[in-house]
Amino acid sequence: MIENTKCECGHQNHLGTVLCESCGKPLFDEEGSAPLEMRYDGVARRSQRRNPSWIDRIWSFFSSVKVAVYLILITLVLSILGTVYPQENTFINFDPSTYYKENYGTLGHIYYLLGLSHTYESWWFITLLFMIGTSLVVCSLDRVLPLYRALSKQKIRKHLIFIKRQKVSYTAPLPIEPEDQAGAQEWINQMAALLRKKRYRVHTEDTALMAEKYRFSRWGPYILHIGLIIFLLAVLMRGIPGWHMDKYMGFLEGQTVRIPDTPYYFKNEKFTVEFYDPEEMTDEFRAKDLNVYKHFETKAVLYECTANCDDDPLAKPTLHEVHRQDIIVNKPLQYKDLLVYQFDFAQTPTLLSVKPSITNKKTGETFGPIELSMLEPETSYDAGPYHLEVKGYFPDFGLDESGSPVSLSPNPNQPAFIFTITGPDLKPDGEVFIYFPRQVDKATFRQDDINGEVAQKIEIAAGSMENVEIAEFTSYLNIRVDKAIPYIWIASAISMIGLIMNFYWQHRRVWIRIDGRELNLGAHTNKNWIGLRNEVAQALTQSGVSADSKSLETYGGKKS
Repeated sequence: MIENTKCECGHQNHLGTVLCESCGKPLFDEEGSAPLEMRYDGVARRSQRRNPSWIDRIWSFFSSVKVAVYLILITLVLSILGTVYPQENTFINFDPSTYYKENYGTLGHIYYLLGLSHTYESWWFITLLFMIGTSLVVCSLDRVLPLYRALSKQKIRKHLIFIKRQKVSYTAPLPIEPEDQAGAQEWINQMAALLRKKRYRVHTEDTALMAEKYRFSRWGPYILHIGLIIFLLAVLMRGIPGWHMDKYMGFLEGQTVRIPDTPYYFKNEKFTVEFYDPEEMTDEFRAKDLNVYKHFETKAVLYECTANCDDDPLAKPTLHEVHRQDIIVNKPLQYKDLLVYQFDFAQTPTLLSVKPSITNKKTGETFGPIELSMLEPETSYDAGPYHLEVKGYFPDFGLDESGSPVSLSPNPNQPAFIFTITGPDLKPDGEVFIYFPRQVDKATFRQDDINGEVAQKIEIAAGSMENVEIAEFTSYLNIRVDKAIPYIWIASAISMIGLIMNFYWQHRRVWIRIDGRELNLGAHTNKNWIGLRNEVAQALTQSGVSADSKSLETYGGKKS
């Protein structure tokens, strides 16, 4: 059996069409009494094809609103689970494989094993977002194209069954003679003028009329979908290198550190903290003898690297200052796409620099001092007749399995320098000397024994605490880069426009045809049926046809 061929009006409909795209006549169930399904004016959709191909089946899966709701609910539940325990990116220098078990027990370990500790960067969470985006695209295309086709091909004189089976319909005789064509035309013109005053766009054809207003509101849901699609794309774009960063880093006073994945270096020039005086605190805090801080800030300098930007500690980068700002809580440093927030600090006395001198043990002469920075060491130093070349620097000195020196971390916890020194009483090609600035490390690693004969010729020592610079505080900062934010704002604005269009306006349509002296009126809206009935009843009354708004919700002249 061939379905959906030509309608009696002569229009060729697509396979699967329920209502004729031109005159609106039902192609099935012509004798029914229930109101017609007007969601897409009965136009065929691809997701409703019979005998679909495998592509159509995939299309139908993603076009299903039920599937979209399930995907959103699953993503929502997993997003909530991701907030049960802190995410991995909120910590500094920690081992997630042991942290969650040690702090949250078995549940924390299961949480880590399931991958919930990095929920929002996981492949399955990104896949869910991608599927939601695909569903939004397919849902929109599956509906907006048929809707556009239906609304762009509306016929003014609709089929009588179409008019009578609208949810709002009215049938009554006009006070004119049965063959009074001029009277019917005059009434149509009068009705058209009344509807235009109510901001309807009116089209007439002999004794038939079609009026509609606020058609643009039908596109509201699809504009909302566009906004949501842009939002999801912006979220997914955060996975592009350099587009998104949310790191927590600690910076010692005086320390200049490269911000990963950026050309910027950040310097904590000075950290200051101010505590409440005892008389300013409450009795509860005074009783506990607690120090309560009321203000802390980081004097920050931001540099951009222009040359030698590798992580080699001996290759000093060329830095250009681009921004300077004091950072306090809720007042971040902001430069282009970079945001740096102050969120905490710790009192961590750390060696920053020493000013040792070189002593010739044979003559007793002392030369220097030279300044050794633990954070930004130079490649060479001169002290009187002695020349020191830095061959190795280990901020956190240790030995690997083969006994070779390594740095256990980038922080100057137990720094060590390896020099090649040339000068009096030393070999012409120079001699190797390892130097530990901290006295405790010098004893632990037995500096004099390691240096052997060289230690009998020269000594490198700071002499007194006046030659030692120590950083008292570490400033903990949250580094953020999010280039997707402008697109998220654009997506939010588009979504809001779609919501406003959808909720504050209703697409209203009125169809009228006069056959002889019989008036048949049908009307449809996607929301606010009471408002539509009142408008139609008022226009009918003003045109000389007495109609109560409550009587309009009828089918074929019978009250519902």
